[in-house]
Amino acid sequence: MLMALLVVPAAYLLAALAGSLISVNVRWTEPAQGTTIYLADNGIHTDIIMPAAAGGLDWRPLFSRTVMADPRSQWIAFGAGEQHVYLDTPTWWDITPATVSSALSGGPRIMHVAYVDRPALYASREIRLRPEEYRRLWASVRAEFTLDGNGRPKRIAHPGYGCCDAFYRGIGKASAVRTCNSWVADRLRLAGVRASVWPPFDEGLTWRYRKVRP
Repeated sequence: MLMALLVVPAAYLLAALAGSLISVNVRWTEPAQGTTIYLADNGIHTDIIMPAAAGGLDWRPLFSRTVMADPRSQWIAFGAGEQHVYLDTPTWWDITPATVSSALSGGPRIMHVAYVDRPALYASREIRLRPEEYRRLWASVRAEFTLDGNGRPKRIAHPGYGCCDAFYRGIGKASAVRTCNSWVADRLRLAGVRASVWPPFDEGLTWRYRKVRP
């Protein structure tokens, strides 16, 4: 029994290392010009930050401006995670055994959306995309929301973490295998960007991309 308890996490960490080093879309190169997106991480969780409107694609009709702290904010951060972990853990001090269990065993995936003023101030990485890559990324992120009868994302009755964010129903489940970071990697992969094949941890995802210039 003790051996099994040691083997499972060791196998998980080994798979995470391999999944972070092996990449898809290996021929992708960053263009000299294009639409810039950002990756923001807090050491555990990663968000994609995209322009509110760019390349003829506009998020603003889907996400109400009433959640915005500053009407000048022109960027939106998207993150995915397990329902109980996201809703019940506004800070890491709020983690409980129940939320840890939900994170490992899995539960409904929900989406976190926040309007951002200046993403370069807190994002760690930036990626420049070609027009077709940005369109694929936009479509991939939009497809992750459960929609209501009017074709709008279903908002969850939750106050959010602050003045300018909200939660929405997502698609599928999140778990120790389908983490917030592997979700971001999948969006980049579908856009055609080089990405780690399975990075459950943030560093296994972000190390490939340019650091944000101060």
